[in-house]
Formats: sequence, structure tokens, C-alpha cells
Amino acid sequence: MNRENSLVRLQANQGVWDMVVIGGGATGVAIAMDAALRGLRVVLLEQSDFGKGTSSRSTKLIHGGVRYLQQGNIRLVRDALRERSLLRMNAPHLVHDLPFVIPCQSRWQQLYYRIGLKLYDFLAAGKSFGSSCSLSIHELMKAVPGIRGDQLQGGGVMYHDGQFDDARLLISMLRTGYDAGACLLNYMGVNDLTRNQHQQITGVSACDAETGENYSIKARAVINATGPFSDKIRRMDDANQKNIITPSQGVHIVLPREFFPGNTAVIVPKTSDGRVVFLIPWYQHVIAGTTDTPIREAELEPQPQQKEVQFLLATISDYLERAPSPDDVLGYFTGIRPLVSGDKSTRTASLSRDHVIRVSKTGLITIAGGKWTTVRKMAEDCVDKVVHLHQFEAKPCRTANYKLHGASNHTSHSDARAFYGSDLVHIRKLEEEQPALAKPISQTFEITPAQVIWAARHEMARTVEDVLARRTRVLFLDARAALQMAPSIAKLLAEELGRDADWCQSQVAAFERVARKFLTTQ
Repeated sequence: MNRENSLVRLQANQGVWDMVVIGGGATGVAIAMDAALRGLRVVLLEQSDFGKGTSSRSTKLIHGGVRYLQQGNIRLVRDALRERSLLRMNAPHLVHDLPFVIPCQSRWQQLYYRIGLKLYDFLAAGKSFGSSCSLSIHELMKAVPGIRGDQLQGGGVMYHDGQFDDARLLISMLRTGYDAGACLLNYMGVNDLTRNQHQQITGVSACDAETGENYSIKARAVINATGPFSDKIRRMDDANQKNIITPSQGVHIVLPREFFPGNTAVIVPKTSDGRVVFLIPWYQHVIAGTTDTPIREAELEPQPQQKEVQFLLATISDYLERAPSPDDVLGYFTGIRPLVSGDKSTRTASLSRDHVIRVSKTGLITIAGGKWTTVRKMAEDCVDKVVHLHQFEAKPCRTANYKLHGASNHTSHSDARAFYGSDLVHIRKLEEEQPALAKPISQTFEITPAQVIWAARHEMARTVEDVLARRTRVLFLDARAALQMAPSIAKLLAEELGRDADWCQSQVAAFERVARKFLTTQ
């Protein structure tokens, strides 16, 4: 899978595609994959890189949503638990079990959460990652090293959910869709929707950001799967459309593992802003998040607010033996939730995480809302809708029991590069054939030149940011380390993509602008 081959696929089809999908995040990629596996001709267009926005900035959890039980949304929890199980089965190299502990300040609080988690276990019957149980203070301290015990008179409750690498799962889905025949293009922005004499939408006009070449792409169905930017595409259809997205900003902070050295996550169930806060081990680091801050408009590269970082540090300091300071933070990452407005509530934390599908009078199909865990079902619902509307001859949905690209029989995550799955064999072969490609670029991260070359050849990485943010996760784990690696990454990409020294300099400068937003607050 590379961009040149995708352009060949685009240019080779002079007729009408069955579907054009706008947006290369989790929802758009899942739809393109589902459609291709049903035998439909589908092209996906992304203005930036795949997963550049929300889809690479999650809390790294595949979960049923314990807190949605409090909202009474049993159906969402039940569906998410089912999808959680399917994801672990279809992508065992990327999704694995993670134990969670809820610390309790009293026995009554422990009983309250114990009852709720028994319902969680019941809803997950047959699809469980593990049963919940009560923990004494001693058991809690043993299970979660680094946690303070002075306020935890009620011990705790342990339950199980899933963890994953969001950007790497997206790449696996892209590879699966590409193998099934989908045409997938990053850095191809949609400028407008095209129409026939009856004002019905017949396709899109798009521009290649790398060459400036314009394309007119005809399709029987156009899908708007742009997440936080859904209303922008809807206004291309009708300038008078009212917004359906209420964007909310979620911030995570990343800390060294020494602050939280165990392999069990912690969920703080009640905070001052009404959300839960997680402390999660991830790739030998610790992620703490997330906030829920309403914002006016979605940005492609959002930045944390200082008050959000202060809130997270203050919240987790109440639970850690060693309280982190701002100087201990390795970086922040910020994502925009594409929440669908459904009531008069001004609290984004109370808005539903369900997805909606809307069809305009001119035929534009918009899918919005949802979350990573349920993205497979979102795609199935959307493609079903398209097949029904346009009377396509298509195979039934295949994704519920379809192994994603890279899936392997083993479930071990001891290898730092286990997320490559079966592709790791090919990367190791590159390193064996050219030993210089096996030497890590950084002393902090075991990223080798072979991985960079692989990302460019087979994963459509086009920029330094693509490699350091999403093909590897260095930018999300340690922004300063990523900055130090940027010149070496630029040189390797330039050699692979046929770029010159000026391109290298511009790439490093562009990456520095992005990385600063992972290191500074508003």
C-alpha cells in the first residue's frame, strides 16, 4: 500500500465509483474497508494524513463505557462490549486486556461500584475480558504500585477492559481495505461537491496537496465522515445548514512510567468537571486524561489549555504517592470529540456517544458521533444505509469475523513492535539484509531506519509528522525526543521518496511547529 499505487487506482477508474468517502479517520476508514470487503468500488479522500485528528488522540481504550451505565445507556454499553470482543478477536496484535481499579474511599462506595460492575459483567456475558472483584486496601496497594493509600479506606474494585494503539489500528484497517480493492488517498482535500441538473450530488472535486492537481471524482454515493468537521462538509451541500456537532476538547498528559510503575490502570470515577479520569500504562509511559472542555470550533491541530493541564495534575496528585509537577510532563496531546447535539444540555460530558446517520435532500450522507470501540458497527450501519438507498448489489457485511491486516495467532505484547503483527517479519528481514537499518535512531526509542522505510513504502507515510506521530507514536510519548529525531527521519524519508535538502529543512520546521503544541499550553 503506497500513495503512488492509490493514485494509479484513482486514475484507472474513468467511470463512476460506487462510493466516495470524505474523511480518513476511524469512521471513514472503517466505512471504506467495509464497502470494499462487500465488493463495492470505493475511494476515500483525506485532507491531511490518515488519523491526523481525533482518531489518533484517544485514551487508547477499547471499552464498553462503565460511566455510560450511570447515564442509563444500557444499549450503548451492551453494543460496545460486543464490539470490544470482536476487535480483540480480529486484531489480537493491537487489542489486549487491561485490568482497571476504581479506588474507593469507603465501604459504601465500594459496594456501589461493585453492584454497577456486576451489571457490566452481566452485559458482557460470553464476551468478557475478565470478571470484576473487590479488593482490600492491601490488595489494592499490591495491584497498583505508586498509588496513595491514605484516603482509600474502602479498598477498591477491579474490572477488565481493552487497550489498543489507535493510530496503528487505523493503519491495519487501511491495509485491510486496500487489500480488498479500496482506493485510499491522504493529502487529497475535497474542495466541493458536484451536482447534476436536478441538484443531486454526483461526486466531489478534490485537489492533491502534493502536486496541486485537481480531480473530479464521480460517485453514486458521497459519505461525509469527517468527525468534528462534519458541518463544514454539510455546508458545502447547503450553506444554511445548522450545526449538528458540539465539539469538545479532551486533553491527556504523558508522564514517565516511574510515577505509575504497575500494569494496572486506575479510573478516578468522580472529578470536579463531571468526567472520569484515567491513569493508564501505555508503551512504558503513563497517560493521564481526559478533560472535557467545550470549544467553539474544531481545529486540525488543537492545543491544551493551561487550566486543563492544571486540573489533570491536581486530580492525579491526590492518588499518586509522588505528585507530578508540570516539569515532569513529557508532553500533552489534545483531541476533539465530534459530539452530536441531542438536547439542550450545555455540558458536553452529558452528550451521547451514539452515532447518527443523516441523508440530505441532495443525497449527501453524513455519519457523526460514535466512538472508536463501536466504529465497526458504525461502518456496517452506514454501508447498509447506502446499499439500501442506492440498491447496490453487494455482499453482506463481513467485518464482524474478518481478521485485520497483520493479525497473528499470538497475543504477546512483550515485543515493543508487536503492533506490526505479521508485518514485523518483513521489517526484521530488512534489518537483517542491511544491518545499518537495524540501529535505533534514538537512545530513548527503539525506532529503526527500517521502520521508517517500511512506513513510506507500505503505510503511505509522507511526512516527518506521519512517521513520528502515527506510524510510530514517539510524538505522543515524548515530544522532546521526537524533536531530536526529526532531522534523521527527514533524511531517511527524503532518500525513500526522492526529495531534496530543501524538503528536509521544510519538513523539520513543519514538525517543530506541530511538536510545540504537544509541549505548550494556551
